[in-house]
Order: sequence, then C-alpha cells, then structure tokens
Amino acid sequence: MFAAYAARFDREQPLNALELGERPEPLAPPNWAVIQVRAASLNHHDIWSLRGVGLAEEQLPMILGCDAAGIDADGNEVVVYPVIGATGHGVGPRERRSLLTEKYQGSFAEQLSVPQWNIVPKPRELSFEEAACLPTAWLTAYRMLFTNAGVRPGDSVLVQGAGGGVATAAVVLGAAAGLRMFVTSRDEAKRKRAVDLGAEAAFESGARLPHRMDAVLETVGAATWSHSVTSLRPGGTLVISGATSGPNPPAAELTRIFFLELKVVGSTMGSKEELTGLLNFCAARNVRPVIDSVLPLSRAREGFARMAGGDLFGKIVFTP
Repeated sequence: MFAAYAARFDREQPLNALELGERPEPLAPPNWAVIQVRAASLNHHDIWSLRGVGLAEEQLPMILGCDAAGIDADGNEVVVYPVIGATGHGVGPRERRSLLTEKYQGSFAEQLSVPQWNIVPKPRELSFEEAACLPTAWLTAYRMLFTNAGVRPGDSVLVQGAGGGVATAAVVLGAAAGLRMFVTSRDEAKRKRAVDLGAEAAFESGARLPHRMDAVLETVGAATWSHSVTSLRPGGTLVISGATSGPNPPAAELTRIFFLELKVVGSTMGSKEELTGLLNFCAARNVRPVIDSVLPLSRAREGFARMAGGDLFGKIVFTP
C-alpha cells in the first residue's frame, strides 16, 4: 500500500527523512481492527518524528500520521483515537501509553491497524476530511478550554499564535461556546482570519491588550511566555500544551505567578471520552474544523513543507 513514512532521522532538515512509497499492509492482532483510511491530518508531531523525537531508530521505517477517519470492516464510518495503551485495551496492561507513530504505524497510508477500543463513530454531519482534523490538535484545544482553563461563557481567553491547528481550533470552539476569544500573531492576514472565525480581536505578538484575560492558551513557548503571564488577571489560568519556539523562556516570571496567584496548568491531548464530546459538539453546533488544504497523499511532501515553513492557517489533510 502507498504510504508516507520516516525512513531515517534528520534533525536539521527533517523533510529529507520523509519517504513516499509502498509499505506492507497492516495486520490486525486479536482485539485490533484494520481501518480503510479516507482522510488523515498533519501535525507538528509528524515533523518532530522525522527529527527523531519520541521515536527509536530500530522502529524505522515508521509510517507517520496520528489522526485518521475512515471505514471499518463492517462499513461503519469511524474516527481513530490516537493514544494507544491508555487503558490496556488491545495491548499489554502495563504498556505505557503512546501516540500513534511513537510505537505503532500511523495513518498516512491506505490502511491503518488500531485496537478496536480506539475506534469511535464518526457523526454523519462531518466529512471524513473534517473528522480527521479532530483527534490531536482539536482535541488538544478542547481539553485546554473546557477541562483545564476553568472558564465559563463570557470569560476572556487569549490564544497565542493564531494560525496553527490548536490555535484555530481554540478560537472556533471558544466562540461557539460563548467565550470572548482574543488572539495574537505576527502575521496580519492570520489576525484577520482569526477575527473572521470568531475572535473578538486580534493583536500583534506581544502587544498591550485592552484588559487582563481570565485564561491564556499557550502553545508557542519561549517567544510568548512573558506576554502570556503578564496578560492574565490575578488568579487567572495559563494552560500550556506546547512550546514550538522553544521550552526555555528568558524569564520564568515566578514572582508575578506567585504574587498574583496565577495557575499554570499543563495539558496534553485529551481522553477518548473528550474526543466523543468534541465530535458531538461539532455536529450539534455546526462547528467545522478550519482546513488549510486537502492534498492527495502523493503530495505529502508539499504539506510537510507548508507546515515546516509556518505557511498555513488551520489543518493540512491528506487523502490516500
């Protein structure tokens, strides 16, 4: 079957490690199932895999891709929850949880094998391309907002770095839930698009805001950390789920954090139950993922290059 996979590691030029070509069709051990992939979306995790982060060399070649929507053996339209081993279903009870492509072959292929427990129904209101955007970036945003930020309708939330999958998801989901969403970006076009998606206002990175925020969603890291901390009201919450600009900010802002009793909450992905909630929320509220582009899997290198260069707004989706 045709697939996009990591054949080697290249920390400096990760796209040099990406290969497109034939790979063996997957098998289904007991309590596993083979899914016919109809759409799969790209994440920063896939580029980090090409750099060798979270992946051992002896596991190569590794088919990339965490997110997928497709059809199971019974003809049902399904979405794949990408965390394997979270409960022991389909794997050993002591197996540490991992994301697809960290141990098991991923979704950038015509077929994908996962534990049956990891399969959830796809709402008929969502296309395969839309549903494939949800399990990683959109689920991350859903958990950040509705589980970890502690916000209610009417509260103000700042999203750092408009344009990426998690950031655009947070804006759309937050606006649909009655939150006042604000964003920052260095790119004027991305700021305008964020407002079109439901943000109340968009600002230059690091700009002074009209008022303090109840919560800040942080995925950028070192470049925006100080601005995130200083943008919070006393008692506010900073939720961090990534650090694409680096994990070590120049100042930790510890004095401000303890003096204003700010909360700093780490957030990683989401549960299978939260994915089901996200799918149902999108279907019921007519919320649709922001898709930058849909490309055939044969053009995966183009999609990876767009993500690596930051030249995107929303999710990139591959169709086998």
